[in-house]
Order: sequence, then C-alpha cells, then structure tokens
Amino acid sequence: MTHGTRRAGATALALALLLGGVSALGGEAFRLAGTVNINTATPDQLELLPGIGSARARAVVELRELRGRFEQVDDLLAVQGIGATGLEELRAYVTLQGKTTAKRN
Repeated sequence: MTHGTRRAGATALALALLLGGVSALGGEAFRLAGTVNINTATPDQLELLPGIGSARARAVVELRELRGRFEQVDDLLAVQGIGATGLEELRAYVTLQGKTTAKRN
C-alpha cells in the first residue's frame, strides 16, 4: 500500500465516521435529538450526552452544586475528563436555559 493510498483510506474513514455519527469520545454511533440543560439536568439526563458516562455526569452535578449555575458552556472544561475536543462534541447538545428535551434516537 502506498502512502497516497493510505492517506486516501484514512480520509475516507474519517469522512465515514463523521457522516455516520460516530462519537470521538465514545466510539459508538451517536444520535441525540434535543438538548440537555446542564444547569438542571439529572445525572441520567447528562448521560444522554456523547462521552458522558456515570462518573462524568456525577462530576458535572458536583461542580454545579459546588460553584452554582454554569454561566457558559465552556465552564464544562472544569469537569475532569472533558477537554476541548469533548466540549466541541457536546456543544450542539447542551443548553444553559429551558427544559432538557434530549432523547436518544
């Protein structure tokens, strides 16, 4: 396999992952309809988000209880295990106001 062939294959794989809804955080296909209000969501609701398991969901709630409401989505960077890449993946699914409407598809 030549370098050009490998690069084309890697590009095709990356495109397929993006179009297929594969989460960079979880590795599984991810589809979510609606949003999660990070200021009011329960741990179970937070777990609907890509890359958020039970430990991170608890960490989000604990941080919220310690510091008060999140003022901006970027405040999630203070949660251990959520970095810049993960935050960008979460951004489309989180809100600071209103009801949590998220449902997995």
